[in-house]
Formats: sequence, C-alpha cells, structure tokens
Amino acid sequence: MPLGRKAWLFCGSDRGGQRAAILYTLIQTARLNDVDPQAWLTDVLARIASHPVRSLNELLPWNWRHQPNAIAA
Repeated sequence: MPLGRKAWLFCGSDRGGQRAAILYTLIQTARLNDVDPQAWLTDVLARIASHPVRSLNELLPWNWRHQPNAIAA
C-alpha cells in the first residue's frame, strides 16, 4: 500500500517532506516486520530516553518486543 501519495502536497516545506518520508518509512518498516506501528512507536518513544545506547538495536522493529509495563507512569 503506497503511503503519502497526495499527502506530500501538504507537508508545507522541504524539511516537512523529509520528516514525513522518515515517518512513513518507520511505519512501513514496522508493518513489513509484522509489528503494529502505533504500538511500536508508542513504546519506543516512551522508552528511548532511558534505554541504554548500546542496546538501541533492541528497539528496531525487527528486534522489538512489546513491554506492557514500559508506559506505566
């Protein structure tokens, strides 16, 4: 399924288009790895600040494992 066909018209600027392309790429990569993109992004954004730099590869869609307690506030 193509993403962003006509949405590119509404990015507002070249930088906005680049950011949209990055976001579309992340979403499609998650889908290709049978990962729910919304669950993955929500979990990764909640965990990334406290996640060890040496283990960032664990947050990539093909290595990611959902941790339900990670979002507990």
